Amino acid sequence: MVAGDQFRRVVWPLAVAETLLWAGFYYMFPALLGVWERDFPWSKVEIAGALTASLLASALLAPVAGRLIDHGHGRTQFVASALLGAAMLVLLSRVTELWEFYAVWTGLGIAMAGCLYEPCFAVLTRIMGDRARQAITIVTLVAGFAGTVCFPTVHTLEAVIGWRNVVLVFAALAAFVCVPLLLFGLAHHGPDTQAPVEPAAENTGKPFRPTRSWVFWFLGLSYAMMALNHFSVISHMLPMLAERGVGADTAVLAASMIGPMQVAGRLCVIAVQRHVTSTPPIAAVSLLAMATASAALLGAHAVPGLLVVFVLCQGAGNGVMSITRPVIVAELLGRRRYGAIAGMLAVPYIGFSALAPGLAGLVWVAAGYDGVLVMTLAAGLLGAAALMTAAAVKARERHK
Repeated sequence: MVAGDQFRRVVWPLAVAETLLWAGFYYMFPALLGVWERDFPWSKVEIAGALTASLLASALLAPVAGRLIDHGHGRTQFVASALLGAAMLVLLSRVTELWEFYAVWTGLGIAMAGCLYEPCFAVLTRIMGDRARQAITIVTLVAGFAGTVCFPTVHTLEAVIGWRNVVLVFAALAAFVCVPLLLFGLAHHGPDTQAPVEPAAENTGKPFRPTRSWVFWFLGLSYAMMALNHFSVISHMLPMLAERGVGADTAVLAASMIGPMQVAGRLCVIAVQRHVTSTPPIAAVSLLAMATASAALLGAHAVPGLLVVFVLCQGAGNGVMSITRPVIVAELLGRRRYGAIAGMLAVPYIGFSALAPGLAGLVWVAAGYDGVLVMTLAAGLLGAAALMTAAAVKARERHK
């Protein structure tokens, strides 16, 4: 059991750092997508491809990051990744060519692999033991405001100092705020840190190969569909809303409210989780909510009030999934070698996060944003079905 003072020493610094790192390393892209379309002679598809390259780099390195954390190198990895991301943001402020833009975002993808949610959850699962779920909940509650920090800040400052200087502001936050917080919060995370002990039934000592389990593959499919839904929507949100006749200020407000709705969804989970013995049903409902959000936005042309339903369901659904994803991995596949297993499951999740912006851009070219929303609706439904199938397979394995 982790003492209260030690719990606060680790969790709160990580929560603040994750908020700023998500704002600067990921949400910067959708917040500035329209500005880059205006300032550069590149198409939407060409610009979105840079985020695809970034997240593909992150996906490829996710298993490596998980293994490093399993071996107690989380502190070094987090600090190095935050500094690398800050350096990439500085370079981003100076790009003029498309290849430079892609190179910088690939570097940011490497940084994200080492310091965003996946490695954070692995660290917390490793060092927090029975309090890992509580720690993950607090971190995601606070970091749920990353989009709320990024969208209005970028929108306001860009009009005053230009987007290049806005990027430098976030680089400074990563280097001079996040790095000290990570050094402080992970000061005692080293190779001698003990990993949590599994119950005897789940810790037989036999070699565990998760890729031989159907549970692993159905979870991977579910997480891939979640990523396809959410990142297609988030990366194109502002132009998607503009196509539906939503004014610029209203669109920024809607994008900014996704974060608070994520937090609201997580608070609901805290309220009901004591009455629910299994996590997968909660996550499946969240994926259905994300599908509902796509359906609502499809109808927002005819019924503008459906924009509220979209923001509520998209934000709350993704917010709940952010909490439940690492818990489900531990619940269905165990906590032994958690970092490596979670890293492998991060590949389909981050991989489809990478593909989503570019794929959504290609679908937009062929069928407009109505086509994109049909795709994200189907992804939410398929993800929910795959998740419940994984839970059913695990239940049958336990009763053999």
